[in-house]
Amino acid sequence: MGETVGETVGENVLAAERFEEHRSHLRAVAYRMLGSLSEADDALQEAWLRVGRTDTSGVENLAGWLTTVVARVCLNLLRTRERQREESLDVHVDARVADAVVGPAGGRDPEEEAVLADSVGVALLVVLDTLGPAERLAFVLHDMFAVPFDEIGPMLERSPAAVRQLASRARRRVKGASPLPESDLARRYRVVDAFLAATRGGNFDALVALLHPDVVLHTDKAVIPTPEPVVVRGAHTVAKGAMAATGRAAFTGVALVDGTVGLAMAPRGRLSVVLVFAFTDGLITEIDVIAEPERLGRLEIAVLDN
Repeated sequence: MGETVGETVGENVLAAERFEEHRSHLRAVAYRMLGSLSEADDALQEAWLRVGRTDTSGVENLAGWLTTVVARVCLNLLRTRERQREESLDVHVDARVADAVVGPAGGRDPEEEAVLADSVGVALLVVLDTLGPAERLAFVLHDMFAVPFDEIGPMLERSPAAVRQLASRARRRVKGASPLPESDLARRYRVVDAFLAATRGGNFDALVALLHPDVVLHTDKAVIPTPEPVVVRGAHTVAKGAMAATGRAAFTGVALVDGTVGLAMAPRGRLSVVLVFAFTDGLITEIDVIAEPERLGRLEIAVLDN
């Protein structure tokens, strides 16, 4: 009896050590699958509980096997999330707007969450959030972690060919397209990226330098919120307003918005606010700040190659 207990304890310790060896990779997979650091850590906890009940001594490719376990947990969470969205869409959207105002929930360090979102790409997280669970799993595992389609197929109960189609469809959504010439797109990217950097850094003078003196900023009723849309005029006034959003800028990234360059704010990977810009002679002449769920739902967000 003593030997059996000792062996079990030893196996559990070994399993824990082997799991910890791959934690960084598994967390990266879970974060890209779920878009939320707190949910990713919860997924790893659930995966560890499953691993603890399994004999892994015969597993040759432990990293691949653990990736599969974590992916299955994340797939279940995504399917549950999708059902909840369908059952209570209004509540979910309200939560997104609240996140934009008060910051991400979940009890995790907001700075760590912001760094992770920035490293992965806010625009990518936004697009991934629009994909169905199967598409998201196929794209994340294959395109981001090079898992073969024939290994993904059993998780989704689909053929490798069907999984390949899912990943391809997701890839088209992620990349998007623009009618603008590459040179024009690149110029707009530089201005918008500088706008975001100045806002994050609280650099008022740099921000004013990017704005036309007569710039106009429009916000819809859900941004603040207010009974009526808000209109702000003038470079200094608009810049002061941007300075007030310095904290929220940490969860904002440059994105392709309806074929042009914009900014997308997405705490926990959920789109909450979008900024659309108009330009004249390299300066920002108009900013449209969008937070109303219906308007956000009509926007086509994609990743901008730069």
